[in-house]
Amino acid sequence: MTTEKTATTTEAPKIEDRELHEYELIYILSPQLEAEALDAAIAKINQFITSKGGAIASEDRWGKRKLAYAINHFQEGTYVLTKFKMKPAFSKELESNLRIAEEVLRHLLVKVGG
Repeated sequence: MTTEKTATTTEAPKIEDRELHEYELIYILSPQLEAEALDAAIAKINQFITSKGGAIASEDRWGKRKLAYAINHFQEGTYVLTKFKMKPAFSKELESNLRIAEEVLRHLLVKVGG
């Protein structure tokens, strides 16, 4: 008498790339940027989000603020908060682009919700 074990495979539900997730991105730009260069840097980041099928919900420019500690020898930076929806597959690409951008001193990308 042989006993056969039936293998039950439970697969985790797959996150579909078509699904847009909500994100908040806060970043600090170099204080040396003039108004036109500042607008261009913000537009470049927003353009990346929209080019990947994302939608910008809001953009809040906090202006120049003093930093808690020096970053790249700067004592202040221009803060920008952007709320948007984007496919989760492009979040890593966005972060790598922000890491490379010379005008971005620091950034933090947070997925909102569960």
